[in-house]
Amino acid sequence: MWAVAWTCARSSVAGRHAEETGERMRSGRVVKVLLGLVPLLVAAVVLAARPASAASLAEVTDFGANPSQLRMYLYVPDTVAPNPAVVVAVHYCHGDGVAFYNGSQFATLASQYGFIVIYPSVTQASDGCFDVASAESLTHGGGSDSLGIVSMVDYVLEHYDADPTQVYATGVSSGGMMTNVLLGAYPDVFAAGSAFAGVPFACFAGTTSWNSDCADGLIDRTPQEWGDLVRDAHPGYSGARPPIQLWHGTNDEVLDYVNFGEAIEQWTNVHGVSQTPASTDTPATGQTRTRYTTSTGAVVVEAYSLADTPHNLPVDAAAAVHFFGLDTVSSPPASASASAADPPSTSTSASASASASASASTVPGSCAATYAVGSSWSTGFVAAVTVAAGSAAIGGWTVTMTLPSGATVVNVWNGQASGTTGTVSVTNLAYNGALSAGQSTEFGFQGTGSGSGATVSCTASG
Repeated sequence: MWAVAWTCARSSVAGRHAEETGERMRSGRVVKVLLGLVPLLVAAVVLAARPASAASLAEVTDFGANPSQLRMYLYVPDTVAPNPAVVVAVHYCHGDGVAFYNGSQFATLASQYGFIVIYPSVTQASDGCFDVASAESLTHGGGSDSLGIVSMVDYVLEHYDADPTQVYATGVSSGGMMTNVLLGAYPDVFAAGSAFAGVPFACFAGTTSWNSDCADGLIDRTPQEWGDLVRDAHPGYSGARPPIQLWHGTNDEVLDYVNFGEAIEQWTNVHGVSQTPASTDTPATGQTRTRYTTSTGAVVVEAYSLADTPHNLPVDAAAAVHFFGLDTVSSPPASASASAADPPSTSTSASASASASASASTVPGSCAATYAVGSSWSTGFVAAVTVAAGSAAIGGWTVTMTLPSGATVVNVWNGQASGTTGTVSVTNLAYNGALSAGQSTEFGFQGTGSGSGATVSCTASG
């Protein structure tokens, strides 16, 4: 099943790169597509196999108002939390909902924490991108893709007794742009968002789906002007604005890094907070995180700048879920079964595959680690390591990996690595170190060479 996920993700990622590059070529600007970068995005999104369960991806065929004829795919884990949260996971250009399900970690995390995931899918657009440009999509209740996605949310709220105060949006590239659109046009629907490699709300506004000035970072507005675009999307709205998490690579060759700074200006203005970060830190190698807070210390904008990283940046689903506050509960009560609320009009379109999760040790204060190669190619691989607490809670963990000869760690997500070859230690980050008894978390990494035959062990702390 790993091979299926890799093939699907790789083909759609290549399509996304080719499409977005083609758009820029048609606008008179040529961007060289480096096919060798494709494994980097796959390494970012293919973190773990699908959960071992009867749960599968299903298509909902009749979910309400859908002006642009989007398709709706839904993942409901076998066991859901009472009044579950809802995460909308939005794909990239030339992708689809099934590919994003197979190529990202959101379904795995949904099974762990009991929330539901919606995967919208473009059908009409020739470029396979979501509409982030039309007045309809950029206006509350205006129509187009944003309204269709909100209809999907309404469907899940009604049929699964989901919590309307816990609806979140996330996506990469075109999906990152749509995340900004959803938070801007529907602040009454979405509680927060996490946008990977996107652009500010309304940066692409216009009559066509591609705006070279925005993509190339040539649009420079004041924070007030950016903020007004969001406020004008829903005139008269006076409620709370959703916090946003932003991710962008400094070497983004498709959507210029300038857009990262413009988005920070926009959303700090929308929230009425300073453009000067309240804190700056380095959660992992190459990451610079800035946080922008209210007077009470609430984080309303969290921005990750990824050094020397192209458009194909790591999609850290676990960090997004942590930002949403959905990783505080594991193993939802068995009484909250998804089978009690199956949608009335669904058809199976993708199935779950084997889990790579670890069985926790029964020794109090201990942890166990399980290693699995997720995908590989001629010169490299991507692997995931599951860390599970034993019969007692732990405050932190360190995984020691012994890699095969010739294997080198290139980058790590959801952990902090020491060393790159031979014996490599990976320790937890601030948000995934504390685990209750039996709870598990994951980190992943990309390597060169072969990852086959690596061994891992875990040491708990705290």
